[in-house]
Amino acid sequence: MNTKYRAAAFILIGSVFSCTDLHKDPIGLLTPEQVSTEPTLNAVTLSVTSSYQMLASTLNLLATWDWDHGLVFRNDFVLLDIASDDVKKKWTPDGHDSDQPWMDQIDDFSFISSNPGFNGQWSYDYEGIARANLAISWLTDAALTTKIGIAPALKDRLLGEAYFLRAFYYFDLVNDFGDVPLLLKPLKDFTDAYAVAKRETKANVYSQISADLALAKPLLRNNKYSDDTEKWRVSKGAVVAMQAKVALYTEKWPEVITIVTELEGLGFYQLNPNYFDSFNVAKEASESEVIFAYDHQSGQTPRKGNGLCAPLEWGFNAPTDNFLAEFEANDPRLVFTVNVASNVNDVPQSVHKLLGTFDSTTIKAYKGNDDAPSNKIFIRLADVELWKAEAYNETGNYAAAIAIINNIRTRARTSVTTTGSLPPAGTLPDRLASTDKATVKAWLVHERRVELGFESQRFNDLKRWKIAKAVLTAQGKNFQDFNYLYPIPQSEIDRSGGSITQNTGY
Repeated sequence: MNTKYRAAAFILIGSVFSCTDLHKDPIGLLTPEQVSTEPTLNAVTLSVTSSYQMLASTLNLLATWDWDHGLVFRNDFVLLDIASDDVKKKWTPDGHDSDQPWMDQIDDFSFISSNPGFNGQWSYDYEGIARANLAISWLTDAALTTKIGIAPALKDRLLGEAYFLRAFYYFDLVNDFGDVPLLLKPLKDFTDAYAVAKRETKANVYSQISADLALAKPLLRNNKYSDDTEKWRVSKGAVVAMQAKVALYTEKWPEVITIVTELEGLGFYQLNPNYFDSFNVAKEASESEVIFAYDHQSGQTPRKGNGLCAPLEWGFNAPTDNFLAEFEANDPRLVFTVNVASNVNDVPQSVHKLLGTFDSTTIKAYKGNDDAPSNKIFIRLADVELWKAEAYNETGNYAAAIAIINNIRTRARTSVTTTGSLPPAGTLPDRLASTDKATVKAWLVHERRVELGFESQRFNDLKRWKIAKAVLTAQGKNFQDFNYLYPIPQSEIDRSGGSITQNTGY
C-alpha cells in the first residue's frame, strides 16, 4: 500500500489534518519505500514496532507543537485524569483564557465537540490502528512471509503483538466515544475510506476486541516476556490481562474471576514488595508487577522519551484537594504518587509516578525534560487484582473480595517510605469481615483511587460504576448524563459528510 493511499485514507478516519503534511513519513520508522507492495523483512518488523508508538507520551509524534488540534502528546492524562476528580490542570489555576484553555474545558465539562483533546486522542488511536492493520495484512499474507523469509516464531510473535495493539486502541476508543468506525484492513483508496466512514456498534467493537485478543494469545510464548531482549513488548500475560479487563468493562463477573485466576496461574507476576517499584526507572524490567507499559527511553532516534515530564516543569498535572484528602493517615502511596510539601526531598510539587523517581537529584534531571526515560504504565497486577475483588463482590463472595483489598493494603503499609522508614504501626489496618455489598464496594472504590491515582484509571472507573455524575457534580464539575461518552471530533463528522454521526447531547 503506497504512501498516497495511506494519506487519502487518513483524511477521513483518524487523520492528522490540514496543517500537517499528510504525506510525511510515519514518524521516521517507515519510509515511503518500505510502505510499498514489496516490503522487506525489516519493514515488516518495523511495522509492528511502529504500531506501539501511538501509546507513547513522547512529544510531537503526529505534528510539531500542534496544540490547536490536540496533537502535542497522547491525551490520556487530560481525558482520563484531569476530567476526573483526582487531577487538575495546574498547581496554580490560570483559567480558561490562559495556557491551553481546552484542558480547562475538559476539566469542568464545558467543552464542545471541536475541543482539541478529542481530535488528538482519536488521531493517535486510529493512527495506531492503521499501523497495526498494515502489520497484520503483511504478516497474514502467506506468499509475502514466505518471500521475505521470516522465521515462523518471529512471525507469530509479531502478529500476536499487532492483534493485541489493535484491540488495545479500540478498547480506548470505545470507552471514550462509544460506537466508532471499525477498520480491520489497510485502506487503499477513497472508496475504501468512504465505506468505513460510519460508526459500528459498541457491542460489535467489543466483539472485535475479544476476537483480536483470542487470536493474539496462542501466538505469544508462555513466558513473562515475549522477547528476552526487548522486554517491553506485548506478552501473553498482557493479552490475558486485557481479556480480563474486557470482561470487567462488560460486567461479565464470573469471566473476570476465571481469567484473572488464569493470569495468576502463569506465575509471571506478583505484587512488588515496595509500592513504588512499578514506577521506578531504576527497576524497569526487573520488578515483578508491571504487565504492560510503554517503554520510554532517552537519547533515541526517533525520540522515545516521556514528554509529559516537560509540562510538569510548566506547572501542569496537580492533585485536587479532594484526591489528597482521600488518603488515610500515613499512607505512603500519597507521597509516592505526588509530593505537595516543599520540605519533602527538597523538590516541591512533583508527580513522582510520572517522573519515575522520588530521588531529588533525579527529579531535577527529569522534571522539565521532554526526553525523560520514565515509563507509561498501562496494566499492573494491583489493578488486575482489584478487578478480581470487584468481581467477587458482585458475585457475593465478600470474604474473597476483602482478602484481596487487604492484600493491597498490606503491601502499601509494608512499603518503605520515601524517607527510608516503614509507616507507623497501625497504618492502613485490614478491613474487617462484612457481608454488606455496598460497604465492600465503598472500600474497593477507595482502594482503587489511592492505589491507582494519576494512572489514567479513575475517570473510566467512575463511568463504569455509573457514579460519575454524582461524584463529579459534587466536586463542582458540570458533568451531564450525556458526558458518559465524549463527543466524536467534529472534524471527523465534517470530513465524512455526516456519515459519521455525533453522540447524543453534543
